[in-house]
Amino acid sequence: MTTLPVLDAPACCATPPASVLTAKAAESLAATLKALSDPTRLRLLSIVAGSEGQEACVCDLTDPVGLSQPTVSHHLKVLTEAGFLTRSKRGTWAYYRLVPGALDAVAGALRSGL
Repeated sequence: MTTLPVLDAPACCATPPASVLTAKAAESLAATLKALSDPTRLRLLSIVAGSEGQEACVCDLTDPVGLSQPTVSHHLKVLTEAGFLTRSKRGTWAYYRLVPGALDAVAGALRSGL
């Protein structure tokens, strides 16, 4: 039987870095990322962000994603509740605007927490 030499190994119970997300912050960030995890929602955000004034009417968002108005409205509601868009009503149409810094805040939370 051959014995192997014992090597100095780093401690397995090292103190976590100070920038680790708290459980509450991780839950909040996970909910936010869940809103972004849908390809249609990412496309809608991209369209709104690329529109003049970073604002678009729901009537202009259905054709590019190829979905019905109620389905697009559902996705926009999820993005609004997650804090990425704001909604304003003008006549019979709803207009959605990108919340300034909302996407930067997600990126910053990931950078500081990881």
